[in-house]
Amino acid sequence: MRLSITALIVLSACAQEANHIGNPVLLPLSGLSTVVGNTAYNQRRGRVEVIVKTNYDAILDDIDAGGGPVLTEAMDAAGVPEADRPTRIIQLQSDMGLYVQNPGALVVALMVYGG
Repeated sequence: MRLSITALIVLSACAQEANHIGNPVLLPLSGLSTVVGNTAYNQRRGRVEVIVKTNYDAILDDIDAGGGPVLTEAMDAAGVPEADRPTRIIQLQSDMGLYVQNPGALVVALMVYGG
């Protein structure tokens, strides 16, 4: 009897139907994956934030000029794909008024572009 109940529980966890909690057997691994992912994101964001805030005037100049070493360093840290950078620089230039007053907004934009 216990074997039947155990088998039923295990098999129901493997059902193909959608549910709101996912596979309960994998919940501990999912939680660990989320913690690891958040830690990596926070470290990457911290690097970008340090670059932007310590070189704020230079990065604004780089954006205005269409590129430069500080902007490249920030994009590298954010993980912005090289192929996307020309387009992203144009986007940054078009939103320059937002970034002149708010370095945090520039950090967020770079992180979004980095995925």
